[in-house]
Amino acid sequence: MSSVVVVTGCCPPDGEMLMTHGGRKGTLGGMTVSPTVRRRRLAAELRRLRAALDLTQQQAAAHLGCTQAKIGRFETAKRTPSVGDVSALLDFYGVGDAEREQLLNLTRDARKRGWWHSYSDVLPEWYETYVGLEAEASSIHTYESEAIPGLLQTHEYAYAITKATLIRADEAEIARRVELRIQRQQRVIGEKPLELWAVLGEAALRRRVGGPGVLRRQLEHVLKLVAMANVTVQVMPLDAGAHPAQVGPFVILRYSDHADPDVVYLETHVGGLYLEREIELSNYVTMMDHLRAHAIDPETSLQVIDERIGEL
Repeated sequence: MSSVVVVTGCCPPDGEMLMTHGGRKGTLGGMTVSPTVRRRRLAAELRRLRAALDLTQQQAAAHLGCTQAKIGRFETAKRTPSVGDVSALLDFYGVGDAEREQLLNLTRDARKRGWWHSYSDVLPEWYETYVGLEAEASSIHTYESEAIPGLLQTHEYAYAITKATLIRADEAEIARRVELRIQRQQRVIGEKPLELWAVLGEAALRRRVGGPGVLRRQLEHVLKLVAMANVTVQVMPLDAGAHPAQVGPFVILRYSDHADPDVVYLETHVGGLYLEREIELSNYVTMMDHLRAHAIDPETSLQVIDERIGEL
């Protein structure tokens, strides 16, 4: 399987809430049921079933009466197959009744729309993937050098940074993007929240996004969130010297179900980059461990943030 997916677009927004299906919240014990994660899991199952029989994508395509490229898109989660297509493939793979029903239900979940679909007017396809992956993550470990991470942002800070980033966007688009960012924050403060561990570059505490008042209230908000058991923040001081994450910010998304592999998200100027191979994940996990070990410890980091608030 290809481990890197690049989807083009422009810089993303940031925030989260529960999705609905026909007025019913799609949740797993309070956690959002993400069609993006379900599509990814279905793709892995279809690859596994075909490989177990030593069949090629061409043979699967011939049975389905489609192109090999279509099977490839199913198996890389770039396209969600219909229930009919999956049923036909399961016939070809000789899947038994119990597993068959599980996979068909998985397909139905993968074809549902996440709550974020209502923001499709301002949500680039490449970033929609990230929002969907975030929706069911059990933990997020992230490094951000220049700004407060989106899941920790206040409305006014989010507005200021979005307006500065999207210089051609009108007020309506900026407002919608900020609303999306704030909605996403339910994954941190809502029912069954994810674990968030963020290492912030000291520059993020000093860059006066929106002016000193906006930054002060933002840092006060960070202190309130860190009081929650699921949120940890560390500061990487400017005088700490060189470190491996100087190449840029990153996000590690992890899942409680082993059927859903972890993924690393990297933001670029032209879209999003998703890394899934074990060696890539291992490299970023090691990098995050290095950052946590060399950043100021969580308790002292709170003091550093509080001191910065006093300066504003």
